[in-house]
Amino acid sequence: MTEQAAPHDAFAPFQQALGQGWRKALESFQSMGAAGGAPEMPRFTFAPDKLQAIQSQYLADAGALWRDGLTAKPAADRRFAGEAWAQNPLSSFAAAVYLLNARTLLGMAEAIEADAKTRARLRFAIEQWLAASSPSNSLAFNAEAQRKALESQGESIARGVQNLVHDIQQGHLSMTDESAFEVGRNVATTEGAVVFENELFQLLEYKPLTAKVYERPFLLVPPCINKFYILDLQPENSLIRFAVEQGHRVFVVSWRNPDESMRDFTWDRYIEDAAIKAIHVVQEIAGEGKDKRINALGFCVGGTILGTALSVLAARGEKPAASVTLLTTLLDFSDTGILDIFIDETMVQYREQQMGQGGMLPGSDLASTFSFLRPNDLVWNYVVGNYLKGETPPPFDLLYWNSDATNLPGPFYAWYLRNTYLENKLATPNALTVCGEKIDLGRIDVPAYIYGSREDHIVPIGGAYASTQLLKGKRRFVMGASGHIAGVINPPVKKKRSHWIREDGQLPATQAEWLAGADEHPGSWWTDWSQWLKTHAGKQIAAPKAYGRGKQYHASEPAPGRYVKARA
Repeated sequence: MTEQAAPHDAFAPFQQALGQGWRKALESFQSMGAAGGAPEMPRFTFAPDKLQAIQSQYLADAGALWRDGLTAKPAADRRFAGEAWAQNPLSSFAAAVYLLNARTLLGMAEAIEADAKTRARLRFAIEQWLAASSPSNSLAFNAEAQRKALESQGESIARGVQNLVHDIQQGHLSMTDESAFEVGRNVATTEGAVVFENELFQLLEYKPLTAKVYERPFLLVPPCINKFYILDLQPENSLIRFAVEQGHRVFVVSWRNPDESMRDFTWDRYIEDAAIKAIHVVQEIAGEGKDKRINALGFCVGGTILGTALSVLAARGEKPAASVTLLTTLLDFSDTGILDIFIDETMVQYREQQMGQGGMLPGSDLASTFSFLRPNDLVWNYVVGNYLKGETPPPFDLLYWNSDATNLPGPFYAWYLRNTYLENKLATPNALTVCGEKIDLGRIDVPAYIYGSREDHIVPIGGAYASTQLLKGKRRFVMGASGHIAGVINPPVKKKRSHWIREDGQLPATQAEWLAGADEHPGSWWTDWSQWLKTHAGKQIAAPKAYGRGKQYHASEPAPGRYVKARA
């Protein structure tokens, strides 16, 4: 056997097994549901030239791996980049073979002749399997975990078992030391009070930090699928505190974490009894003179709720907003990014039958879905650290918030899936009736500040930008660096990241066209937004000395209130 033939001969069985495995998997996938009467899955084929190229590349890479053997450079993948991996030949080789097969499988997924959504679903499924089957997840191959076990004389393994038992008992994977945080004690600490509450939300008003405040109050509507305190984690990165420091009279909707008493609550109920009610209460508390308009901000799903509420009010002849800010919000659901792989008629019908007439979506379901969008970072990283290495994750306020999940009423959730993600009716004028009114987002003709994050995997930048084509009035679009949360929570004091602005004010049809004429600015977008918001805030008046107004709206308990403290 010649030197050149050796790697090909050695890896031929791997290549054959890989091909056979793919064929069997696709055959099984195609026949799924046939016995149960479900529609037959489409049959997948590969373009011959693409498949041949993948096979050739696999053999070439396998040959190089066999030839270089133990002298190969350490894997760049951070799961295998530690010194212990480089010093363990078996583990290092296992990692190299794994990465080769992972690249090949993902390449084959891209080569399948199918529509884009089908390929995306296959790619996602393969990515999940690859993330789970990594050698780093096994004590038999994880060189770092092995070294730690030897150095601790098995103590790390014992701690890992204890961590596993603890996580089983608490019902979720630990990402941080949750005992280090308490809502109201060291997160969500900006001083304020609850001035109104009903079954759906508590309205928080924050204590002014300036002698004068702008006459138009400022209302924040956060997403109801998360806790509001992502906007108030710590004083130095709190968007709420920042707005207070800028001289605004700030109010925030703190959603109730739904329980079984709310199992019948609908989208209409959230619009009428929460968003619209909050707007009216803020007007009654802080509206000055005849002009009782407010400035309003919606974040993520909170922006979708706020946009719907303002459209309902416009249909009723009310225009309560002087301006609106939308942060990483979808109003047009044409581009929903990775979440699109989960949405189709079958899935939505299943949820409608399961909970559309009453029920509850557990917060753990949503949390798991979002975590598995980034499985290596938000799932298996902690499996390895907590269980194989016996480590306790360090305190991290953002991950504490991430683990503080919220439930959703079934009818609300089912309506939201069908009318936005599946059918995208919110973007079509008069296609939806909410609270007895036809919805037309074009009726929102106030100045709008629309923000999207460049690397957002939940609200893609193109989807965030699409709101500029729906709203009327003068709109300003700003793009920030980073993702869904880190892009939004980027205070000026950090002097991190960049943002992009198009100074000519043009809003072409697509975000790509917009970006071609935009300029990059270093640092946070908060400063630009603050200057914009002040132009719509009215004159300055003496700061109020008490929360609320009169006996009807008085301070009933300190912020952050009790609703946000309820765990799912």
